[in-house]
Amino acid sequence: MLFNTVQFFLFIAAVLVLFYASPRGFRKYILLVASYVFYGTWNWHFIPLLLTLTVVDYTAGRLIEKSDPRRRKLFLILSLGVNLGFLGFFKYYNFLASNVSLLAGKPSTWLALNVILPLGISFHTFQSMSYIVDVYRGEQEAILDPVDYALFICFFPQLVAGPIVRAREFFKDLLHWQPPTADDISRGIFQMTIGLAKKMAFADQFAKIANLYFGNVAAHPGGAAAWSGVFSFGMQIYFDFAGYTDMAIGMAKLLGFHFPENFRRPYLACSITDFWHRWHMSLSRWLRDYLYIPLGGNRHGRVSTYRNLMLTMLLGGLWHGASWNFVIWGGYHGALLAIERLIGRFRRQPVRWTVASWLFTFALALVGWVFFRAEDLHQSRQVLGQMFGNWHGHTLLTRWHTGLALLALAVAAIEEKFDWFEHLMTWPLAVRAVTLALIFFVIEVFGVTDVAIPFVYFQF
Repeated sequence: MLFNTVQFFLFIAAVLVLFYASPRGFRKYILLVASYVFYGTWNWHFIPLLLTLTVVDYTAGRLIEKSDPRRRKLFLILSLGVNLGFLGFFKYYNFLASNVSLLAGKPSTWLALNVILPLGISFHTFQSMSYIVDVYRGEQEAILDPVDYALFICFFPQLVAGPIVRAREFFKDLLHWQPPTADDISRGIFQMTIGLAKKMAFADQFAKIANLYFGNVAAHPGGAAAWSGVFSFGMQIYFDFAGYTDMAIGMAKLLGFHFPENFRRPYLACSITDFWHRWHMSLSRWLRDYLYIPLGGNRHGRVSTYRNLMLTMLLGGLWHGASWNFVIWGGYHGALLAIERLIGRFRRQPVRWTVASWLFTFALALVGWVFFRAEDLHQSRQVLGQMFGNWHGHTLLTRWHTGLALLALAVAAIEEKFDWFEHLMTWPLAVRAVTLALIFFVIEVFGVTDVAIPFVYFQF
């Protein structure tokens, strides 16, 4: 059930009606059932897996809270082991099997299994593990009601692709639930609508170019084609993922929940460090708090800091997907972060935003997206070879796509400077209504002319 389909909007409308028509004590059960129905429409066979992880981590949280230090650590290890075990099998078994087969001189399919990746497993396992670690650290009380914990794990707006919500953020709203204010409702509707527009009017348009190029790189030789294809994917993945999280955050507001911001105009960043402060912010915080800092962070000297940055980003890359391309993508960003940290030691002032720093950072991000989008290492080398070794050829971008990109840049710059969304929320109701109607008109135009394209991060 894609967020950008009529079926989903009928689903969310039914959920909202049932939720607010029910007595307050039954509303969490409505959300829980709706979440399992939503998950089951993708593949109901994995609901037992979701339930198993829920039971394991709910039980582990209770046991950790009331046990002595030695047993607490044991229960922590068991819980993390189960989560990582499921994630490792479903997401990484065939990747490991193909590499073992290669080392053994066998075909890559020698040890392969027909493993189907459960929807959203990377997101809900990270979310669950953060809860267990927080309980172990004493930063979160163990949840007593299993229904509350089950809803935390499977809450449908962000189940599939985030944002990664911390337990204290979710349970603050659930255990002390208050009806959404008029401002929450207004913001929620606008954020859902803007998110859908990002997906259909921007992401899906650039997806056509990206899919055309990466579907057959050899048919589009030259640096101009390569850069335009990679640029299109950079636009696609941003508007696709940011659009999804906007919709998730907006839906949550309509139900009385408040999710953290996940994107803050990352393509306006002036450094890769700044980029990661703006891109997939809930993941960046997760990696910082549960990997980088436990590894030692920057507390043990420069060499250890660079090592920790590299390890964190390598694991972050591997989290995105089971291939060497994702490992390289993570290592590439880790190396850039380490280099910026090293250069920063010799600067008397922090990097300031300039057109040059912006363009350079954007180019570095695009180079990284090659590994993220390419099907394998061979295609990555092929694309990079065209980008930096062949300046001939023709761009794949049409005037339409160039206009969309310039429009997106202008809107982002205005939002960065003037925070136009906040100002929009203070405009008269009639003006907001007209603005919303215009956005709906744009969405309707693209909805009629285009086929629905799945969200990129649904595969993670």
